[in-house]
Amino acid sequence: MRIVVIGGSGHIGTFLIPRLVRAGHEAISISRGTSRAYTESPEWQQVQQVVADRQREDAEGTFAGRITGLRPDAVIDLVCFTLESATALVEGLRGKTGHLVNCGSIWRSGRSALVPATEETMTPPFGEYGIEKQRIAVMLKEETARGGLVTTSLHPGHIVGPGWEPINPLGNTDLSVWQTLATGRPLLVPGLGAETVHHVHADDVAQAFELAVTNRDRAAGEDFNITSAAALSVRGFANAAAAWFDQEAQLESVTWEQFRQATTAEHADKSLEHLDRSPCFSIAKAKNILGYAPRYSSLDAVRESVRWLIDNGTLTVEQPLTR
Repeated sequence: MRIVVIGGSGHIGTFLIPRLVRAGHEAISISRGTSRAYTESPEWQQVQQVVADRQREDAEGTFAGRITGLRPDAVIDLVCFTLESATALVEGLRGKTGHLVNCGSIWRSGRSALVPATEETMTPPFGEYGIEKQRIAVMLKEETARGGLVTTSLHPGHIVGPGWEPINPLGNTDLSVWQTLATGRPLLVPGLGAETVHHVHADDVAQAFELAVTNRDRAAGEDFNITSAAALSVRGFANAAAAWFDQEAQLESVTWEQFRQATTAEHADKSLEHLDRSPCFSIAKAKNILGYAPRYSSLDAVRESVRWLIDNGTLTVEQPLTR
């Protein structure tokens, strides 16, 4: 198939584009041209690169026409954040391509209630990002149900992998958390420590997109949670991460107010955004319909990210990563 990937040079695209090429597809990557893939791969030499400013072209009403002009059999949209943008692309592709696969987010769901949450038991989203992602997912299902464009939406968890600063046990990206765990110093933990985070390796997300494209009839009109097989609790995550450095985690429970006083507003806000939701999702639907089988556990995926940060000088720790 001739497949256009919008946002192909990002974290998911870094793994997805080579997968598509190896599977025998003709891949076309659309990006702003301001960044390169996170890891090198010889398959990129066979990829047509197209530079486009989606935000500007959406405003001009020309972006969908650019995509249809590439005559794709399928389109994978990794960087769509508003219902307006998604609707414009659907209207432009309707009757001109066979399949649109959209990248959503587990943040289309609000605070966890029944866990693991399925696509049917999610709670209503909150926050602009999650609300827009859910509005897009609903629109896509309705489009396909009406007999229009065949669509599918995939909803990844906290994406991690080489070149990425992973969500840490406190639900933020503060690199000092890893340094604290690596030396066995006390780590201030807001809330109960029983809150959860749910990661997924970028290559596993790429696997899911490849499966959706190649199983169009099964994926038509569906939405799928795409995460690792199991979420992590804050305390379990911290204890496991400390063990990577042959340390025992020293965890000190504090109130959210105390936590805010001990860190930056940015880190405190991000921690609350993640831990308040306490994501924990089921991937049974993706496994049963698409054959999705994540290679990485949450811990394996995060450990790979942390190792990359250390090896590339982004994270300095006193103790080596031993496990």
